[in-house]
Parts: sequence; C-alpha cells; structure tokens
Amino acid sequence: MFNLFKKKAKSNTPIVILCSTTHIKINGKAVSFPIHLNTLIELLGEPSKQEYDVLWHVVWDNLGIYTEYATWDKVFNINCLFSKHHKLKHHPKRFFKGEIKVNDRDVLDIDFIKQDLIKHSVQKLTYKDQTSPYAISIGKNFNYKAVITKDKYEIKDLGDDYINFSDFGFKLAVIQELMYHKEFLTPKFDLIEFIDWYDKRTIDLEEEGYTPIPEVTEYFKNLQIPKALATELTEIYQDGGNDMFLQLLRFGEGWEEYWDIETTQDAAQFPNLKTATICYAKGHVVDELQAMGIQAKWI
Repeated sequence: MFNLFKKKAKSNTPIVILCSTTHIKINGKAVSFPIHLNTLIELLGEPSKQEYDVLWHVVWDNLGIYTEYATWDKVFNINCLFSKHHKLKHHPKRFFKGEIKVNDRDVLDIDFIKQDLIKHSVQKLTYKDQTSPYAISIGKNFNYKAVITKDKYEIKDLGDDYINFSDFGFKLAVIQELMYHKEFLTPKFDLIEFIDWYDKRTIDLEEEGYTPIPEVTEYFKNLQIPKALATELTEIYQDGGNDMFLQLLRFGEGWEEYWDIETTQDAAQFPNLKTATICYAKGHVVDELQAMGIQAKWI
C-alpha cells in the first residue's frame, strides 16, 4: 500500500492561513483544494491520529486542525476548531491558535456563513442555535467549474531546447519534483481535468483507473521539459503517494513496477541534483547514484 507518512515533522509553528480570490496560502505556501494528504503533512507536520469511520479522519491535536477524506489525493477541505460546542467524534484536543484571514481581514470579524472565493470557499460551521462558529472550514468551492482551454494539454514543441531522457521512470521522478513540488513545470497535470479535456474518446476512470491509461502515459512520455529547468532539480523523492503516480494510476496499490527507474544515466543532466530517496527502481540504481556523488538511499 502507499505509505502516506513521509517527511514527517511535528510543527509547533503558529499556522497562518491567508484566503483571497487569487490564492489560499498556509504559512506562505500556496495550496489548492482538493489537496493531497502528503502535501498537508508536509505543511502541517505529522498528524496526531488517523481513524476510519465511513471516511478517514485526520487530526492535528497540537494545531487544532482536522479533516477527512475518502481518497488521500482528494482532501477537499481543512477545518480549524474554535469551540467545544459541537458533536464531532474526531476532533483535536486543542483549539486553533493561529490566524485565518479573508481578504486581509480576520475571519471572525467578518459577518458571513459561507464565502465563495472563486475556486475555494471559507465557511463558518455552527451547531444548532450557536451564533459563534465551532470551526472554520477552508477548501474547495463545489460551485466553481473551471474552464479548460482547448490547448491546455497540447504538448508544446520546444525545438532542441528540451531534455532528452533515456529512462521514463527517471523522467517521472523529475516531473514529480518540477511539476508538483516546485511547480516550475506547467500546466500541472490533473487526471480528472485531462479526462474532461480529452476528446478523441471517452475515458472511463472507474473502469480504466486500475491500470495505466495509455493516453495519460503517452502524454508524459511526450512532455518536453525545458533545459533551463535542469538546474532547478536538487532532489528526487519517490514514494507511493507521489502526485505523479496517482495521475498515472489512480487506483494503484503501491507495489506496481510500471515506472521503475532502470538506468541512472539521465542524472548527469542535472548538475544540482544532490539527494535521492528511491522506492521504484531496479536494485542497482541507488549504488549507481551514490557513485555519481548523489546522496541516495532506499525509502
């Protein structure tokens, strides 16, 4: 199974959440909902507990934050607890002590129940006749429908100004860092959006999501990465919850070998690559990376 809890870090830093029509930022980091649970863990630290009751419930006791999800790549909101006046079964032991601002105003100073911010929304959750909210929910605005331009997922021809890869698995590891972690490589591929955009046939994700979808695989094989981004790669970090793998195989179980790194020769094209944490690769890959001066290890 996918291992969700990587790069653990217990955070005691007060959380500052800034909301506007252009962005949601958590401690300065721009995020978008739905969000991957791994990304939340990188931002908030390791959760205190994760329990299953129809949905998975995740709680950060030290921060006063909780959420729930059905699939970990689609966490639709986070909730900040302010009061004991609720009937929640899964909730933090402490109240939220950070800041939440909507268009530069403290959320508790603004008179609204739910405020839509184009792609996102902020909602005050109340129980029965209580006027003060027991929690503030920040997440996806389900009333918003994105407009997908006709050329969004057309592969741009960069001429000779792109990196040639000999190993598809290594290329995917690079895309994970440059597209989903550092967000230098655009557009950020979204499987659901791609399926809506693709018009050559109907892709049934419920039927086809248990094996690689050919059109998705072909997209990443053909995707050109500008040579100018080669110096931006400083780390490779593979784990089963990588956004990259969830785009390629939505209902994977974590044991698949479709995209194992088979050769390390592409690493020579990235002069600032210093560390590599590997889980999908042939047995010789870590030793070869170490021989190239890269601090490499198995996950």
